[in-house]
Amino acid sequence: MYFYYVYILKCSDNSYYTGITNDLAKRINEHKFGKYRDCYTYSRRPLEVKFYETFNDVLQAMYFEKKIKKWTRAKKEALIDGNFNMLQILAECRNATHYKYIGK
Repeated sequence: MYFYYVYILKCSDNSYYTGITNDLAKRINEHKFGKYRDCYTYSRRPLEVKFYETFNDVLQAMYFEKKIKKWTRAKKEALIDGNFNMLQILAECRNATHYKYIGK
């Protein structure tokens, strides 16, 4: 059985990089040692692993990675910190046309 990992790295410029792999240790080392010069993280080293999640299904891992990549910095930090209450709050729609705000 294969395992797949979705991970978040914190770069030296304080940005976050989200990726997916089936060999977490190998991929982290590739980032840290700059194996790929055209990679986002190459010029932003040193890096720090802030979060990873393990999946049995590659499609679920891909879905989660794509979802995180669209998140705000605040949502990523709530996930990293394990602050699921804040993650829920940040996930709520705040648009004035949202059903929660109509007629208020």
